[in-house]
Amino acid sequence: MERLSGLDAFFLYLETPTQPLNVCCVLELDTSTMPGGYSYARFRTVLSKHVQAVPEFRMKLADTQFNPDHPVWVDDENFHLRRHLHRIAMPAPGSRRELSEICGYIAGLPLDRDRPLWEMWVIEGCARDDTVAVMLKVHHALVDGVAGANLLAQLCSVKPDAPAPQPVTGAGRGSALEIAASGFLNFALRPLKLASVVPATLMTVAQTVLRAREGRAMAAPFSAPPTPFNGSLTKQRNIAYTQLDMRDVKRVKDRFGVTVNDVVVALCAGVLRRFLLERGELPEAPLVATVPVSVHDKSDRPGRNQTTWMFCRVESQISDPAERIRTIAAGNAAAKDHTAAIGPTLLHDWTQFGGQTMFDAAMRLLPHIPIGSSPVYNMILSNVPGPQNQLYFLGCGIDTMYPLGPLLGSAGLNITVMSLNGELGIGIISCPDLIPDLWGIADGFPDALKELLECSDHRSAGRAGATATPESEPSGGQDLR
Repeated sequence: MERLSGLDAFFLYLETPTQPLNVCCVLELDTSTMPGGYSYARFRTVLSKHVQAVPEFRMKLADTQFNPDHPVWVDDENFHLRRHLHRIAMPAPGSRRELSEICGYIAGLPLDRDRPLWEMWVIEGCARDDTVAVMLKVHHALVDGVAGANLLAQLCSVKPDAPAPQPVTGAGRGSALEIAASGFLNFALRPLKLASVVPATLMTVAQTVLRAREGRAMAAPFSAPPTPFNGSLTKQRNIAYTQLDMRDVKRVKDRFGVTVNDVVVALCAGVLRRFLLERGELPEAPLVATVPVSVHDKSDRPGRNQTTWMFCRVESQISDPAERIRTIAAGNAAAKDHTAAIGPTLLHDWTQFGGQTMFDAAMRLLPHIPIGSSPVYNMILSNVPGPQNQLYFLGCGIDTMYPLGPLLGSAGLNITVMSLNGELGIGIISCPDLIPDLWGIADGFPDALKELLECSDHRSAGRAGATATPESEPSGGQDLR
């Protein structure tokens, strides 16, 4: 058996009927590359072989009332693929709107905790010939963004006719006695671990106060302005998606001397600025996004989720796109330094001490904390690195890939991006009671990128004009920095 870390279990404890904590991905597949031709039966057969090589697909939760620690993963000895693989047909005309309605409905469905925590939906009837869509849904307790990308990669290959991987043993069994006994041992060692966590936390608090006084701190929680997408969530979810050319994204990055993450945040700021202006609800203060930061290469802690969190300012109140991206880049740099000073394992260490009872109590108390009208944060924003070569999903070529993260708390908007083969897939998820139609946001991304490209082109032209000789200076050349 494999014990869940506190951070893994955190996503179990926080799940409610209106807050399903699933990590999803929508793929549009070219079935013409599948060896032997596509059929649902052949697709299912290929998947069944891959499942034997991916232990995460065969693990389920196990616990006992005498266990004082977090639950464990064990092999599902009664595993059946038919419980996890589903086939549905999309209504005509099979456009992106019909696909988004189906995937939004699926995203809001909870996973069965008596079974391995994943589902795959094959959606046929796409408008394009030789195309099917697939939605993969995995519980956040099993994967974070990076782990989810790695899990997806195990179903992919660089050749459509690659041989099936060899079977891999799973988590094994775990009796109620074993679960309870190891749980009591871990519980008994908690005071020793707490002795090292408390001093680190006090040091972090002191450093944060100092950084805030010097203007070097990340955005503070509960400093976010009210927006239309902050409020009470219902069970329903709606999604939209789009994609951008990574070459254009990198052009902006190079021209402004920033990172891809800075460009992504700037794109979101531009899109949300237009969205909020059209509604007459643009705040004067910057929006605040919580950003999951992978620490897979920095943490020695156990568990599937290896993540810490950073709060960044989404400067949608700034009208000039050049000033906006420069301000965002400076704020992100300070936030990254602040996050690095906190350390990669502090969140992980604290969640080790919390159980279901403690998290239930916290969720009951949180709504009653007097924080005025400011939400903890406005949105979740995540950038997951993906492969930069053509991949085949169970023999089918991947045309597009759109990641979808969960909604947490009163933040009813999650924008997640993932790069694949020169494209940047953007997945947007919300609650329709807060934002009934997300396509205005999705369709705003190409315009926001065009705005930054034009701004960076003018900036480069201005630099060239400022350094040119009088004979070669272009007409009207000026520096727009």
